[in-house]
Amino acid sequence: MPRVKVARKSTAIDMTAMCDVAFLLLTFFILTAKPKVDDPSKAEVPASSKEIQVPDDNILTIAIGKQTVNKTNPIFLSFSGNDVRVETLKTMGEIYHVDFTPAEQNRFANTELFGVPMNQMKSFLNTPTNDVAKFQQTGIPADTTNNNELSNWILNARKADRALHGKDYSIAIKGDRLQEYPVVNTVITVLGHQKLFKFDLITTLRKQAKK
Repeated sequence: MPRVKVARKSTAIDMTAMCDVAFLLLTFFILTAKPKVDDPSKAEVPASSKEIQVPDDNILTIAIGKQTVNKTNPIFLSFSGNDVRVETLKTMGEIYHVDFTPAEQNRFANTELFGVPMNQMKSFLNTPTNDVAKFQQTGIPADTTNNNELSNWILNARKADRALHGKDYSIAIKGDRLQEYPVVNTVITVLGHQKLFKFDLITTLRKQAKK
């Protein structure tokens, strides 16, 4: 008997569902990704042979900027937690007699790094987003004998973090690789007054020499 030939049919795959999944994943990553924050300190961190990851959450970072034309090193501060930032700003406003509006508080809640004295904070928070990079951040005062706003920021941020989340910040110091020791020692002294003797120094991984 002759063999019956089965007609061949082209295979068709419906890709609609896969396209939907791909676009859903793409949308998720876009909405959850954090944009890169410009570093106003412009610090070039020193190299190190050790590779230990600094925690991304519940961390307070003190950044020492490059020396300016007037021979000063501006100090910047960053601490995690939008709610902690708002409570800390309120407390600092009470200490320095500065009233912040809800809009200014919301703006500060989304500010990851800043380096301005309290008498310039309102101007900084009311600067249009597109012009923030042009705002001259002169640094947070850290005079251990006179005006030590840095100490108050650190102390009240730690108190707010403990009250709101029951945690203690991990402390990190970020400085330029050409930084002179007295400037770094000022920051270490501020931390020492608050009994903070354990902190991390942020570095970059040193490239291995080619053989």
